[in-house]
Amino acid sequence: MAYDSSTNSLEAHWMPFTDNRGFKEDPRLIVRAEGVHLYDHHGGRLIDGSSGLFCSPAGHCHPKIIEAVHAQMKDYTYAMPFQAGHPAAFTLAEKITRLTPEPMNHVFFVNSGSEAVDTAMKIIMAHHRARGEMRTHFVSRDRAYHGVNIGGVSLSGLVKNRDIFHATVPGVVMMRHTWDPDELFIPGGRSRHRGVELANDLERICATYGPGNIAAVFVEPVAGSTGTLPPPIGYLERLREICDQNGILLVFDEVITGFGRLGTNFAAQKYGVEPDIITMAKALTNGSIPMGAVAVKDEIYSTIVDSAPRGLTEFFHGYTYSGHPAACAAGIAMMDILEEENLIQRAADLAPYFEEVLFTLKDHPMVKDIRVAGLMASVEVFANGAPGMRGTALQKEMFWQGLSVKFTGDNAVLAPQFIAERHHIDEIIDKFRNSLDKTTA
Repeated sequence: MAYDSSTNSLEAHWMPFTDNRGFKEDPRLIVRAEGVHLYDHHGGRLIDGSSGLFCSPAGHCHPKIIEAVHAQMKDYTYAMPFQAGHPAAFTLAEKITRLTPEPMNHVFFVNSGSEAVDTAMKIIMAHHRARGEMRTHFVSRDRAYHGVNIGGVSLSGLVKNRDIFHATVPGVVMMRHTWDPDELFIPGGRSRHRGVELANDLERICATYGPGNIAAVFVEPVAGSTGTLPPPIGYLERLREICDQNGILLVFDEVITGFGRLGTNFAAQKYGVEPDIITMAKALTNGSIPMGAVAVKDEIYSTIVDSAPRGLTEFFHGYTYSGHPAACAAGIAMMDILEEENLIQRAADLAPYFEEVLFTLKDHPMVKDIRVAGLMASVEVFANGAPGMRGTALQKEMFWQGLSVKFTGDNAVLAPQFIAERHHIDEIIDKFRNSLDKTTA
């Protein structure tokens, strides 16, 4: 859709996670997209360095997704999800379970990653109650991000995401994060030190609160919004051990890493650790239509379902748009695209070159650290003034230099699309470097 400044002042729309006042002074509007490129309202072309927000790895405006959604909307535009259904939801759920670790064969649909996290929390509580256990505590981590709904904010370890919202879920306990300021520019992104030690923080929490009171541990296998923190070697394995020893459920928040970002279906397969629950969204529909999902192990599903009398609802939860037909059509098309175009293997093949070119920024005077995992990375720049001020300024500057990159604080989030070629990686890093040079000049 074109933008006409004479008829739209941009005042009505309250934008999320945005410097709204600054945006009105310097609007940055995307009016068209195709493949790895975006086009602004002045006719400028940008290369997408962050796959939108990690959510468009198959490229923008993929024709197969457009055709699938169009065909679905001609058949029916909505189907009530309570006590009724439609074929596409069941088809998509089955396709997702082909990608998840075994035995994780049940999928609950939501509309976002944030909803997936809050839904997972309710599934966990329902599971423990069905088992006759009154576990009430959730464990998260400093620097964690689990969405913006009340449950996810409660699990958040990012101060800015929760410091003005005081009505959070009680009983959330924080483990230490895994970032080590003494280990910078790690090739491959994974520290070989302190993984087990950091995971053992969960044992301390068990001793303090009682293991029988802890319901679940939420972990981003690779923390994203805090600036790409891969897990130290041995960390996830040790968390799994402690959870197994104490009857605690382990949740992997794979809203970012799910569907190939690390070169495997999910991070669970990349690191060889099976969680009990996986939350997912973003790439599920290639960012085309909002959708998220929660996949659970068979035992969790059967415990909840079998605890209710037959003929009655087993789990009192859901959304008006759970498994929306258009979203399911987009998701089915995306699952087919991943397979037909071999995109997850393409991501795995491209990752080493991405890291190689990325690390050419290492000696730039503005760069504080580089962290990478598969086709996701963060370039942290030295702060200038209040935290995030430099990052915000750089994001705006890069837009006008023809590069769309998401900054979180002073961390640039780089996440190329799986369809990218090597020359696209070169272009992303060249434009990134040029923007840094211009800022320091």
